[in-house]
Amino acid sequence: GDSLSVDNPDDILISKSGVFSAGFYPVGKNAYCFAIWFSHPPCSGQNCTVVWMANRNEPVNGRYSKLSIKKNGDLVLTDDRHAVVWAIDTASLSRSKTPVHQLQLLDSGNLVLRDREGNVPLWQSFNYPTDVLLPGQNLTWNTPLVSSQSNGNFSSGYYKLYFDNDNVLRLLFDGPLISSVYWPDPAYVSWEVGRTNNNDSRVAVLDSMGNFTSSDDLTFLTSDFGKKTQRMLKVDHDGNVRVYSREKDGKWVVTWQGLSESCTVHGICGPNSVCRYSPREGRSCSCLPGYVWNNDTDWTQGCAPKFESFCNPGSDAHVDFLRLPHHDFYGYDTDYTPNTTLASCKKMCADLCNCKGFQYKFNGEKGSFDCFPKIQLLNGYISFSFIGSTYLKLPKANLSSYQIPTKGFDPLPCPPKAQEVVTYLKGHQNSTLEILLIFATALAGVEIVVVFLTWSFLVRTDPDKRGGYAKGYRLAGTGFTRFTYAELKKATRNFNKEIGRGSGGIVYKGVLPDHGEAAVKLLNEENQGEDEFLTEVRTIGNLNHMNLIAMWGYCVEG
Repeated sequence: GDSLSVDNPDDILISKSGVFSAGFYPVGKNAYCFAIWFSHPPCSGQNCTVVWMANRNEPVNGRYSKLSIKKNGDLVLTDDRHAVVWAIDTASLSRSKTPVHQLQLLDSGNLVLRDREGNVPLWQSFNYPTDVLLPGQNLTWNTPLVSSQSNGNFSSGYYKLYFDNDNVLRLLFDGPLISSVYWPDPAYVSWEVGRTNNNDSRVAVLDSMGNFTSSDDLTFLTSDFGKKTQRMLKVDHDGNVRVYSREKDGKWVVTWQGLSESCTVHGICGPNSVCRYSPREGRSCSCLPGYVWNNDTDWTQGCAPKFESFCNPGSDAHVDFLRLPHHDFYGYDTDYTPNTTLASCKKMCADLCNCKGFQYKFNGEKGSFDCFPKIQLLNGYISFSFIGSTYLKLPKANLSSYQIPTKGFDPLPCPPKAQEVVTYLKGHQNSTLEILLIFATALAGVEIVVVFLTWSFLVRTDPDKRGGYAKGYRLAGTGFTRFTYAELKKATRNFNKEIGRGSGGIVYKGVLPDHGEAAVKLLNEENQGEDEFLTEVRTIGNLNHMNLIAMWGYCVEG
């Protein structure tokens, strides 16, 4: 059969328009991968923009390696020892008795394999992406995008764009020891960030004009939407997902990106360290006070304590806490204690030998502070948008010697002359629309003031709400949370998912502010007074029976 040889630089496939080429691409010293790249504008050496690779994790030798179509129709990549590195078995794919005879590179950048009788490709590279999605190429549940290791290392990295089992498109850090989702923000359920999990088709596509649509309701337009140019969506080695568009001078520019704060990407700095971003120095990692780098040349290995473990027998039991404002660490909470004092939170962490610190955050919805003791300090970053503090557990004897690192820290998220990446909404702007927006903004401001004054008046004049209203809940009388009707309406998404009904009312599925799932029963009619109702709530809530689920709270308005 026919073959392409690494020994012959002219053995390449070129699309009809000349935009794409496919062949052996150099990835290192005497190391090649069979790849597809943009070839217009012309490029050479290792300066081309690669969009697909067959053998990204197993490069072949620069001598005697070949890509061949065998007599039986199989597409096979062999190295200098004739060992098969990568192959497509066409026997199970072809409906024809005649073998495959054509390998073609389309103007879309899709490499297709056909037999003599079929117009439909038996195999195509669009179904097996690496880290790039081209316009018209579908991203599906079984075709995730996986980043490269680094800017010059094309092998598979630790970041993945994929559809999860809930049908939501996510970014995942899949490291050698741990894995965690970080986009969209895992602190919120999917519908709170504009996604839906109701569509199980799990497909996303970017078109040639810059319009991205996904079955989970993620949609966006690139900042240059409508412009005819080369585009690609890429999961970069830094963990962000971006759309690149090509300028007339041949340079690629970012026209959309998933994460605006680069330090919210997981897995950057390793355990016991924190990521910080400075316009002058970019993204960097530093050890927490009392910790030192495990490897000065590899941030991902994190930091080790300079003190003995608090769990070691005979270790110094006297501990104290260093406050780290605006330091956020995602996950690894041993517990969650709402409505607690700072002193109680410190004692809780001090009594747990494996507690490395805790987050103490104000809960605006409840009007109180929550405590999150942590057994691991991972995915740390500094951001002024994070309203909270992390308290780091350290030996009391040396606490005064520890300093909060400030080198390279800049409170400004963007340099003064930074180019803003804007995502435009569909539609056309005009002067009339601008006037309407200004008027609507002013009107909204007036409404906010009126609502605030009305709320203040009601709180001051309603004796029933004077005591417990500051927290937003009445716990003393029943021992259970008192929700407002608005909170339950939001939790159930306007009571839209019915999961059961009975003579007393309808039961709906809900997600509480702390992201716990709950069954919310909306009573048909209630003729009792409030005191009688609260007594019944207290009685039912204190029952323990195998056929009764735990009670979270109640509502006495509608």
